[in-house]
Amino acid sequence: MQTDKNNLSHGLKSRHVTMLSIAGVIGAGLFVGSGRAIAEAGPATILAYIFAGALVVLVMRMLAEMAVASPDTGSFSTYADQAIGKWAGYTIGWLYWWFWVLIIPIEANIAATIINTWVPQLDIWVLSLAITLLLTATNLFSVKNYGEFEFWLALVKVAAIVAFIILGACAIFGLLPESGVSGVSRLWDTGGFMPNGFGAVLSAMLITMFSFLGAEVVTIAAAESDAAGKQISKATNSVIWRITLFYILSIFIVIALVPWNDPRLASDGSYVTVLETLGVPHAKAIIDFVVLTSVTSCLNSSLYTASRMLYSLSRRGDAPACAQVTTSSGTPIYAVLLSTGAAFLTVIANYMVPSKVFGFLMASSGAIALLVYLVIAISQLRMRKRLLAEGKTLSYRMWLYPWLTWGVILFISSVLVLMLLRPDHRVEVVATMLLGILVVCSGLLITRRRARAEQGGAALRSAQG
Repeated sequence: MQTDKNNLSHGLKSRHVTMLSIAGVIGAGLFVGSGRAIAEAGPATILAYIFAGALVVLVMRMLAEMAVASPDTGSFSTYADQAIGKWAGYTIGWLYWWFWVLIIPIEANIAATIINTWVPQLDIWVLSLAITLLLTATNLFSVKNYGEFEFWLALVKVAAIVAFIILGACAIFGLLPESGVSGVSRLWDTGGFMPNGFGAVLSAMLITMFSFLGAEVVTIAAAESDAAGKQISKATNSVIWRITLFYILSIFIVIALVPWNDPRLASDGSYVTVLETLGVPHAKAIIDFVVLTSVTSCLNSSLYTASRMLYSLSRRGDAPACAQVTTSSGTPIYAVLLSTGAAFLTVIANYMVPSKVFGFLMASSGAIALLVYLVIAISQLRMRKRLLAEGKTLSYRMWLYPWLTWGVILFISSVLVLMLLRPDHRVEVVATMLLGILVVCSGLLITRRRARAEQGGAALRSAQG
């Protein structure tokens, strides 16, 4: 049963939402994973980031149009429910929850591995458990605690990237003569700008797409702040400069200063490779600290995002009823615990089930980002008509509607087909599709049982009357 006492609080301050929007797309993928993309596509990797970044900007604009008009902690899942059908909101909501549940143990393991290099006497699994429990506690007390903790973690990430860009720019302009590196000749002097062809750029784009998922979290978090519509508009308007500054400019500095075929890019990561090239002492230790902060931030956000999506599903009758119960501070306590518990089960599965089975579970999250973007685009295409029919004035609109929206839908569909055709990505699409079919079937089964129960109750009341 849905009651007022099960409402979320509005404990997030403006600075919390602002920092969440700024740092929401910054994960370990930028500091480490970008090196693998560069090793695959060469300097042309910057095109992959531009394409992926442009897609995220358009998707966020569409999502913001709906979120400003009707803020909801279920975000795109709720809008899919309203615009496409209950099955769509149910399916994408559970797939999104599954994605973040899988991210929790991955991020915890990365963080524990880094700490283990500093304190080798502590086992990685012990450190991973301790980190997860600590961040679960921060999510249990109140959303204000989450916001405050995430604010400072995000601030470290932003400061590190800004410092890296300044240092890299100084090297490019020859202001660090002792480094022996300057200029931008690395963009073309090692096999050309696109050494492995455009196909490699598309493959790199698929790697970068994973890095950008998280930008939409601000529309979920803003529902727990005052003036949600204003916060969403502000965050979405800043997404262009955030992606340009944090990703495109960072990647430009990397490919301008380091040869794309430097083996350290794939093994050590792009940031470490650049700092070592510039002769920065303790480069690996510095980046390890930044990555530790980054994955801790991502783990914190993963717990928050998974719990809020589960809470929203419960409010709509699509998840266990207990997940909508909140504490006196407005925290969905059981949604947090269920999400954490599911994450621990995936860790246990890693040890208990065959490696191929666990690998399939991990691959099942591979195409979820694209499915989320596709659902957002289709929802916005339909939601615009619905909102206008209801007499709502849209203060925030998608550009060139409906042509850009259709363009995004066709682009994402093409990328999914491309992934199916490429053996190295085919398993991700197939696994995600199979998981989606399983979720849809479970939703239809639950809906059918609920309808029968309601019909039986109506018949009983009619007989008694």
